Amino acid sequence: MSLGGYTGKILRVNLTTKAIGTIATEQYQEFGGGHGIGSAVFFDLVGDQLPFEAFDPRNLIIMMASPFSGTFMPGSGRCEVQGLGPMLYPIEWFGHSNFGGRFTAQMKFAGWDGIVVGGAADAPVWINIVDDRVTIESAAGIWGMDTWDTQEEISRRVVPGMKYGEWADLAENCHTTQVPAVVCCGPAGENRSRLGALLHGPGSQAALCGYGGVFGSKNLKAISVIGSGDVPIADPKAFMDARLWFRQFQWNVDNPREAERFGAGGPYALISGRPSGGNVLNRDLPLTPARAAACASCPRGCRMRLATGDSNESVCAGTMVINVEGSLKFTRQGNDLMQKYGLGHWQLMPLMSYVQTLHKKGILGKGKQIDTDLPLDMAGTFAYADSLMRQIALREGIGDDLAEACARFAEKIGRYQEDVNSGELSLAYWGTANHYDPGVEAEWGFGSLLGERDLMLHMMSNYPLHWMAWSGDPYLTAEEAAKLYTDAMVPYQGDPFMVDHSDGPTGIYSDHKVKQVAWIKHYEKFWIGAGGFCGWRWPMCITNNTASRRGPTPEAEPRFWNAVTGGNLSFPDSMELGHKIYTLDRSIWVLQGRHRDMEVYPDYVYDRPSMGHDMPMYIDGKWQYATGAGRRLDRAKVEDFKTRFYKFEGYNPENGYPTRETLESMRLGKVADALEKKGRLG
Repeated sequence: MSLGGYTGKILRVNLTTKAIGTIATEQYQEFGGGHGIGSAVFFDLVGDQLPFEAFDPRNLIIMMASPFSGTFMPGSGRCEVQGLGPMLYPIEWFGHSNFGGRFTAQMKFAGWDGIVVGGAADAPVWINIVDDRVTIESAAGIWGMDTWDTQEEISRRVVPGMKYGEWADLAENCHTTQVPAVVCCGPAGENRSRLGALLHGPGSQAALCGYGGVFGSKNLKAISVIGSGDVPIADPKAFMDARLWFRQFQWNVDNPREAERFGAGGPYALISGRPSGGNVLNRDLPLTPARAAACASCPRGCRMRLATGDSNESVCAGTMVINVEGSLKFTRQGNDLMQKYGLGHWQLMPLMSYVQTLHKKGILGKGKQIDTDLPLDMAGTFAYADSLMRQIALREGIGDDLAEACARFAEKIGRYQEDVNSGELSLAYWGTANHYDPGVEAEWGFGSLLGERDLMLHMMSNYPLHWMAWSGDPYLTAEEAAKLYTDAMVPYQGDPFMVDHSDGPTGIYSDHKVKQVAWIKHYEKFWIGAGGFCGWRWPMCITNNTASRRGPTPEAEPRFWNAVTGGNLSFPDSMELGHKIYTLDRSIWVLQGRHRDMEVYPDYVYDRPSMGHDMPMYIDGKWQYATGAGRRLDRAKVEDFKTRFYKFEGYNPENGYPTRETLESMRLGKVADALEKKGRLG
């Protein structure tokens, strides 16, 4: 079996026993990389011990690269993080998060395809990886630091006296100008907050699932890696040819297509592929001097580095959680403070909103039913944001309860059912916040509900359709957009109704939508998860950068994969592998207690009329852009959709459990045995 793109070994560390060993990558290579290998390793090492809790030392933190990591495959530098997620609800599901930057590139340069950490240290430690030399170091003097200071201090300890751009000697004949890539938890994680994120660099968060808290439960402050090697490429010429071919789909900064439409900001700036700095707040005139920044291997440049140093390399929710009224500077610095504390941005947002809701209802405040000294009347100020985040991160005062995250906090105060079902606490998917309206953008809702957390992978489901008409200047008609998008959705191509967002017979409850949701889950598990692709960039079913508007999906993915690995993977093959990985994940959830009866939305998602959003819809025999405003989800139709989805995937429709026939057809017979032993085989 070819090992092009792989180093051949995965690092295994047991913090309890201090044992350091390796796992041969080859025994898991059939799962691709990243998420696929991580799921298989998790099942093999601890699957037979489930269920147990996320803060149990048996839980694993798995950080996996893909065959593309450390190469110049565009938009593939993500690091997949897996394990039981303490933030997820009502069960701490086997979950995943990921972050960008350059961590996986350094991991591969050091000779590792991934890192698996189990057990718990008896005192704070960090893991130091320099090529193939791995040590468990004392975190004395580092424990208690914020995430930024932690990374700087560890870099000084790994390469003492090193200056930016200078050569460092890692070993005899091993040199680099790089600094260590460090991922760490902040004070929130140290104190086992379920909101605890992992941070790499100034703003690359693994924000969902609470893995910062898992680091804290293991007394693990950080993992640092630096390497002097390279990544083997099976066919360098084919890889270079693919990379040059791909340029036609990129934004050409020297000769951009329709620059007046796609280069001027607005919604199209997020999908045109042009370097833009993403959502970093830099809008007051005169603009702060800045330049675009990108993760390793990515030409997109969706991050930004400001001359002031504020909000560097943060995007989207990482720049929006804290809003200091009247001061963009303090807004940026408030969001930086969130990064330093190591608080997950996506879940801090609904928690902050819920705190204010309870305050306005007279339930939470000084001398109220829930007593707190938080300066709630100062919401919108830097002082309030600082006080709230400090209390959560350090578990001081009300922060001790808030650190349990939205769902468990609401449960503790006896308001979960009431406030979630009413929508006053806007959770929707396993304790994570509502994102896009499931009543219109149904694939996002179904994809999240049938997973374990919010989908959070934008290009994969409804982008760029989400922006097309909302921009006010659609460059494709609804019919053109539906055809182009679904032509790329191999092996279900040629069915434009997969992106029909109407509630008619070909719309959000139909068999067409079943196929789209299956496609999303399979692409998510293989190309996003196992391939390390960025969900802001992939898949690329549509692009504005070609005359035909066709994107590189589904040709690009296997073309790059085969050049790097030396394999002969087709796109349908990859989707079958994605189906296999999703089925393995689902089997792990079933071992934890998952049943179809749990896969339901809160009442408000069904009952609240949709605000609507312009999407392609097939109405009265014609394609058009329509909003679906006022629509309510039908409970019975959602349940019927689930039944047909389970059948489509090869699961028992009565309970959602994978069947032995399905598992054995995927060479997952040992998984079927484990489910049967627990009495949960479909």
